[in-house]
Amino acid sequence: MLLEAKGIFKRFDGVEVLRDAWIEANEGQVVGLIGPNGAGKSTLLAVLSKFLEPEGGTIFFSGKEITDHKPHEIALQQMVRTFQVPREFGRLTVIENLLVAPKDQLGEGVFSAWVRWRRVQEQERRLAEQADDIIRFLTLEPVRNLQARNLSGGQKKLLELGRALMLNPRLLLLDEPFSGVNPVMIDQIMEKLFALRERGVSLVVVEHNMYTIKTLSDVVFVMVDGRILTHGEPAKVFQDPRVLEAYLGRDEGPPAQH
Repeated sequence: MLLEAKGIFKRFDGVEVLRDAWIEANEGQVVGLIGPNGAGKSTLLAVLSKFLEPEGGTIFFSGKEITDHKPHEIALQQMVRTFQVPREFGRLTVIENLLVAPKDQLGEGVFSAWVRWRRVQEQERRLAEQADDIIRFLTLEPVRNLQARNLSGGQKKLLELGRALMLNPRLLLLDEPFSGVNPVMIDQIMEKLFALRERGVSLVVVEHNMYTIKTLSDVVFVMVDGRILTHGEPAKVFQDPRVLEAYLGRDEGPPAQH
């Protein structure tokens, strides 16, 4: 099991947003996480990546407990998240946005830059090659030197993905990667996510676009009112009367057992 989280609780102003929530993902698997607005999907993603601290529960990644780890520590262990609203540096170019993503660059300190300059140069060369590879992979060559603030919504989503890929993730947590994206760009992003899965990268995808979830996912988790209602193969989940009832605002039934 690559990712295993269980018993997750989270409160905001005394209100339980996550109630005994859980999720898991295997190596090379695409896991969809869906649910009505306000179900707690993005909150769970933020807890998994430790941008939010849970009030209870445990999180394991690659067999090690990471419940008490900081966001940058989790990213360095190769579990990386993206955001629903891209957080690009608007005045930097696409290539510059990618090059500022990696952590612990040797040249960041004056001492390192002076004493270990050969290693710094070698690292900068490797990072530049990696950034070029990612730009080609994401088909962003035409906007390589464009300021990020001038990109389209879909291009910003690809850049957000590219910044995550600079950290060499084993698991990507994607928060609504298709939100606000036109249909042509949706197909392009889906193609890239399929390619990442073929490379062995696992994905947890929070999304409202049911077509993308059905197409991409090996397993779908359905969240309602901060808890997991059910999970399973997409065809089975989308035929579950409780899932239809939950989306229509009626009684969702008992939660899934785990």
